[in-house]
Amino acid sequence: MEAVFVGTGETAQSPAVADALERARGKGVRIFELGPGVVERVADTVTPQPLLAVVRTPGAVLDDLAAATFVVVCVDVRDPGNAGAVIRSADAAGADGVVCCAGTVDPFNPKTVRASAGSVLHLPVVAGADPGDVLDTLAGRGMRCLAAVAHGGTPYTEVDLVGPLALVLGNEAAGLPDELGARLEHRLTIPMAGRAVSLNVSMAAAVLCFEVRRARSRPL
Repeated sequence: MEAVFVGTGETAQSPAVADALERARGKGVRIFELGPGVVERVADTVTPQPLLAVVRTPGAVLDDLAAATFVVVCVDVRDPGNAGAVIRSADAAGADGVVCCAGTVDPFNPKTVRASAGSVLHLPVVAGADPGDVLDTLAGRGMRCLAAVAHGGTPYTEVDLVGPLALVLGNEAAGLPDELGARLEHRLTIPMAGRAVSLNVSMAAAVLCFEVRRARSRPL
């Protein structure tokens, strides 16, 4: 973290803000107090938080995941809110990292960063890699590449999720490209009881990531 900027107002005096500032001071981070209305003018949200920070963009690469046993791979996930929520769910479920392949929204897009609730800054997130190369690399490391599909796959509760695996998520509307089919060992589907056609990709990611966590905490 390079610097922290704090605004004025009632929320800026909250215990949570005071705690964040104290931790920043403890790490030697520069803190700047801003005048009334400045945060609102420079932030890109209508009602911003009273704290802004300048941080270095992490630079994870695929080799950083060489020892990983659970990776989430995003292929053509275009919505920044979805991508950020996927990263957040992967982090919360204990994934070792996320790969945002070429065609997926920039994981450091401001909206993605906000939707990740900070997870994008401390979970290894690899950006810009070719999806075919990513799956080939992960498979070469002994990881099973399992695709999440809206329909036609095996119910996720019937698949062994204990061993090393990559959970592959596709585009919100089109799903995964056909050319990746040969690289995908299995297709998983979340059975639905209601009339909904499908789940949002970030919701599906949350369900499947936590199923991986559950399976590994209680191996079959």
